[in-house]
Amino acid sequence: MRRPHIRSVAVAIAVTTAATGLAGTAFAGPSAKAERSSASAATNAEAVVEAARTAAFAHTSATGVSQGDELHAQDVMLDPEGARHVRFVRTHDGMPVLGGDLIVHLDHKLAYTGVTRAAGHTVAPATTEAKLSADQAAAKAAQAAKGDAGSAQLVVDARDGSSALAYQVTVTGQDSTNTVVVDAVTGKVRSNTPDSDEFLSPKLLESLRKHGETADPATGIGSASPEAGLLGSGVSGATTTYPSAAKGTGKTLFVGNVGLTTTQTSRGHYQLKDPSRYGTETRDAKGSTTEKFGSGAKFTNTTDVWGNGATSNRASAAADAQYGITKTLDFYKATFGRKGIANNSKAAQGMVHWGNKVANAFWDPTCNCMLYGDGDGQMFKKPLVVLDVTGHELTHGVVDATAKLEPTRVDSEGNQYGEPGALNESLADIFGSNVEFYANNAKDTPDYLIGEKLGLAQKFLRRLDHPSLDKLEGTIDYWSPAAYDTEVHAGSGVSSHAYYLLAEGSGKKTINGVNYDSPTYNHSTVKGIGRAKATAIFYRALTRYMVSTTDFHNARIATLKAAKDLYGANSTEYKTVDQAWAAVNVTVANTPAARH
Repeated sequence: MRRPHIRSVAVAIAVTTAATGLAGTAFAGPSAKAERSSASAATNAEAVVEAARTAAFAHTSATGVSQGDELHAQDVMLDPEGARHVRFVRTHDGMPVLGGDLIVHLDHKLAYTGVTRAAGHTVAPATTEAKLSADQAAAKAAQAAKGDAGSAQLVVDARDGSSALAYQVTVTGQDSTNTVVVDAVTGKVRSNTPDSDEFLSPKLLESLRKHGETADPATGIGSASPEAGLLGSGVSGATTTYPSAAKGTGKTLFVGNVGLTTTQTSRGHYQLKDPSRYGTETRDAKGSTTEKFGSGAKFTNTTDVWGNGATSNRASAAADAQYGITKTLDFYKATFGRKGIANNSKAAQGMVHWGNKVANAFWDPTCNCMLYGDGDGQMFKKPLVVLDVTGHELTHGVVDATAKLEPTRVDSEGNQYGEPGALNESLADIFGSNVEFYANNAKDTPDYLIGEKLGLAQKFLRRLDHPSLDKLEGTIDYWSPAAYDTEVHAGSGVSSHAYYLLAEGSGKKTINGVNYDSPTYNHSTVKGIGRAKATAIFYRALTRYMVSTTDFHNARIATLKAAKDLYGANSTEYKTVDQAWAAVNVTVANTPAARH
């Protein structure tokens, strides 16, 4: 689960060019155009941003931009066929606007072609006069989140169909931080959301307790072929210049012996840090709940071997984490040309042995890193460092850097609800499973199952082909109006199912020895277009056409637009996208009335 975490809008512009697709996938647009677009990206970025901002104010009826608004560019995307997309966050009278994000679309001549917006209304609040003081708001936030409140900042809360003056407060508790939004006029707590991103929801943990279930997955399961680094070069064990890249071996808990690119700091001394992947590193939290990566202890050794395949060695879990993190980076780079989680060529980071008996793992936007618990010793008896968990959670980081999909509400136990949050969970499952396919590790068979190595009685946590086979979370196969307020992991089945149908089609199928049998709501037969093309479409939709409030029907539109961009409006791929969504009961005909 990714927690809404509103950051400063004064950010540098990242320029993204379209990827050439997954291996063997041809994208629309001649390669010469792609080369020209890529070469001119940096010099054209400012012009594209200014054209998009001008277009937004020139088309106010469509974009919802009004007097007092300012648009701050978060991302500039230049596509091979010539389209340009600029993702903006918004301020109003100098105040950050929650739920005010939008994407302005331009053609190759920088002419306006459309907008994707989170708020379907103008964001100006009825009043800009606060009745609560900042101190009063901070006190209410501290009471709501049960922790120590930081300073309160005035914002405009334009989420969920409203537009209200509010205070945003970060509250620090014993083990985590929450972002609390307090109405500046009424004093009502509008939202109270954890900033960290837990793989296992409170609702699931309670379900496991009720079932009396424990998860004790097998570890130390033999060797896999060592694998060389992808992003860097010059790995050598015979250098006298330090620090330098070295070829190490991770003796992991879950994927056998794997190759890891490490750093040789001096003769006979090594660190679990990958210089070929932006300095990506895993550290030891040593049981603390720190959210500062720098506070973690470095993994160092006098041999370039990490772990022993068992929990008796603290570096075993670190080897799994480092392998999973680097494979996730490699997947995103090789598949989409994405350079790091935020596409900024910066390290991805992880800390293992986080907290005391923590049965969870999560993406933490506070430290921009993965945090892994060791399990509670009772219900979960091993560290949660399996490959698809890492791929899932780091994908939340990708979503955090792009669409920032947010739940519509969070209950008092920390469970999240709503379609945008469910779509976030679904994308994490979709791309997490793709990380497995990319890694193609013989000790972790690539599949469309999530958490199959956690040791659960039902043999998986979630699955994409027939989501309702997950009885622990009550995941759903099809959309209905109730999906709008369904717990996000349960609701994720709608779009995960649509993705599977798009990729592999309906009915029975065996892939890598795993049997699938995907049903459809309308009893239709869907013929899949292949995982490569389906993944390309969903990634393009996420980065170009999804915003913080995108629901399932908007996701349908986003993937149709992506398919049109990549393959054409008359293509089999485009038509199959429409069929796949209809097969999970997401259609034009049952689109709900606007909620915003």
